[in-house]
Amino acid sequence: MEVKKTLPLVAICGRTNVGKSTLFNCLTEKNQALVSDIAGTTRDSNLGIVEWSNSAFELVDTAGLLDWKYIADKKLTGSSIDEQTQKQAKKYLDKADLILFVVDSKVGILPEDKELATILKKTDKYRTKLMLIANKVDNFKNASEAAQFNKLNLGEPFTISAASGMGTGDLLDKIIERIDAKRKFKKTETINEGQQINVCIIGKPNVGKSSLLNSILGYERVIVSPLAHTTREPQHTNISYGGHEIKLVDTAGISKQGTKTKGLEKPGILKSLKSLEKAEIAMLVLDISEPLTHQDSKLIQEIVDRNKSLIFIANKWDLIPDRNTKKWTEILYDKMPFAAWAPVQFISAKTGEKVNKILDLIISINKQRKLTLSDSQTDKFLKHVVKIHKPAKGKGLKAPRIYEFRQKKSNPPAFILRIGPNDDLHFSYVRFVENRLREKYGLIGTPIHISVTKNRKSHTTYQEPKNKRERGDENTESEDEE
Repeated sequence: MEVKKTLPLVAICGRTNVGKSTLFNCLTEKNQALVSDIAGTTRDSNLGIVEWSNSAFELVDTAGLLDWKYIADKKLTGSSIDEQTQKQAKKYLDKADLILFVVDSKVGILPEDKELATILKKTDKYRTKLMLIANKVDNFKNASEAAQFNKLNLGEPFTISAASGMGTGDLLDKIIERIDAKRKFKKTETINEGQQINVCIIGKPNVGKSSLLNSILGYERVIVSPLAHTTREPQHTNISYGGHEIKLVDTAGISKQGTKTKGLEKPGILKSLKSLEKAEIAMLVLDISEPLTHQDSKLIQEIVDRNKSLIFIANKWDLIPDRNTKKWTEILYDKMPFAAWAPVQFISAKTGEKVNKILDLIISINKQRKLTLSDSQTDKFLKHVVKIHKPAKGKGLKAPRIYEFRQKKSNPPAFILRIGPNDDLHFSYVRFVENRLREKYGLIGTPIHISVTKNRKSHTTYQEPKNKRERGDENTESEDEE
């Protein structure tokens, strides 16, 4: 597995509440980062791709720097959330090719700005790649207010309004100019999102979603703590694996209580659901050491209703004394029978047990999700299905007749099953057809939609056999022919 590191890295830094996340959203043209007036809103650093003037770079929105000592100290060993956010911010500043030091022109210079500017100037690896950005300059009349930041001795401040977008085009021109020409990458070399496998990691708070992402990647990409709602906004990571580009999105934990709060939990949950909307595959992380809840069922329903492929990630498997996968799979399916087509992967994100199997499973599901069957394949399939089990009637006395079975789209697969205008097909037979499709073509972890239509005008593509020879009762036709 390879984490994508091909593009130059531009880091946004500064004290809290200067508009870093707003600038990140503006430059990436996505509403990815959570924006609020609450100090310390950003915890995990957000990553995004910016394309401009036939070049591209990776942009990272770091957490607000709380104290210059965090940047000066080379040995940050604390495990609190604040210390973890600062350690992560420092890591990205160390890696960055260019640092955008953002200040608030409306508030003016604060002591924190001076302290941060001093330590950044004194550190060799930061000093040569600093660019001062005076944010919240809403019009040219107010541009003179930014002159006060010359006292920081970081050069002439670049004036912008991240909220309105004023000046950001000129800022992008300057960024591209500052990035080493040898490291510029053409727009066509960036990842084509249409070719990516988009995977959303979703679940209740504290089930191990962030630990899972870190375990897959092999390094601490996101902050982990026992506090609920540690992750507040979707965290995107692009990786290459098995010849495929995969985007993994870690999301904020979803709970019923979180949707009713007035703090940051509710907008974080809404962003989690939006990330689910954009994904093809959802990995629902469950704490297998705890009983399944109604909230778990609700999350599965959210996934199924959106026609997403699904993988059950049974985390904390290391805490289970009776590690019988067959038994626990049956328990899970018994609680959630409407998603019994989804595979269960038992793992321990803490120890890394079985985590290496997840990426192969993602690739397999992605391939089957895009299955396309020709008309001849669906004809042969229907012929075999009707032979082993005649269509069951719903209402009325007349046995239904299936005239046509066709695939209408893929990703995920959807089919049309056409019966006579006066026929009625029992719902259990549709489920029978779906199960035979899964037996024949796999379709693991992928929803299948079969719509029953009544239409006498379309041509008949299949007719039930009228005699024993046509039915194959005299062994004139192999059941394996389909």
